Amino acid sequence: MSEEIVFITSNKNKFKEAENLILPLGFKLIQKNLGYPEIQASSLEEVVTYGIEYLKDRVDTFFLEDSGLFIQTLCNFPGVYSKPVFTTIGNEGVLKLMEKTENRNAIFRTVIGFYDGKAKIFKGECKGRIAEEPKGYHGFGYDPIFIPHGSEKSFGEMTTHKKNQYSHRGKALKRFIQHLKKR
Repeated sequence: MSEEIVFITSNKNKFKEAENLILPLGFKLIQKNLGYPEIQASSLEEVVTYGIEYLKDRVDTFFLEDSGLFIQTLCNFPGVYSKPVFTTIGNEGVLKLMEKTENRNAIFRTVIGFYDGKAKIFKGECKGRIAEEPKGYHGFGYDPIFIPHGSEKSFGEMTTHKKNQYSHRGKALKRFIQHLKKR
């Protein structure tokens, strides 16, 4: 029987990306939406650490993650506020903020928090640029406007498998998986 790992998230797309990498290792991934509060903080690490503290008495072994898009010319906005910004203005709003902007450099960052009696943090980042217009229909969130370095395609134009080869979440998940293999 395979070991079960609980991923605390309401986002089915994030779950699919994690499942794509973790399932082949023989682990059974379970999605639970426990609605933990995502505090407004200055770093992704703070958000994840707070989530772990909030959930550790409710679930024995689990992981959660927080991600953000940090756009250089916008002073790293939306950063830790990526989810509410996306919900409020979406990709079109971000592109409008960047009209006539030559510097389109951006970094996607992910922090995974794992708890099994002790808290552990795994990070991943992907450098890239913001597209001039949305491209593709895969993925979710900012995927159609983010083009990772080394590719001419946005995350929105990539399959989950291909995106995981570049993505911030894919890199953090791979570090997390290395930890799981050593347990």
